[in-house]
Amino acid sequence: MSDCLFCRIVAGDVPSKKVFEDEATFAFEDVAPRAPTHVLIVPREHVDTIATASDEALVGRVFLTAARVARERGLDSYRLVVNNGPDAGQTVFHLHVHLLGGRTLSWPPG
Repeated sequence: MSDCLFCRIVAGDVPSKKVFEDEATFAFEDVAPRAPTHVLIVPREHVDTIATASDEALVGRVFLTAARVARERGLDSYRLVVNNGPDAGQTVFHLHVHLLGGRTLSWPPG
């Protein structure tokens, strides 16, 4: 999608601090980090939300990429967050997982 910020980041049209990429996923630093580690992991293919996702393997790859990035950063403890819809805080409508770590995270989150 040409108007999707994350699609434009994946395509290289918008600069990002890339952390990892493979044929199915792309991971980059969040521009407004909420923890010492705050990485966004997205599928290369545009999927609006987790609620509209239909490819189980692709969704699994996104989560496995998040776990890989956490391991590579030496995180023993971390949080994975998926916001679905505007009332949950989703502002970019391209499925993404937030990887947060590097500090103690409280509960409930917000």
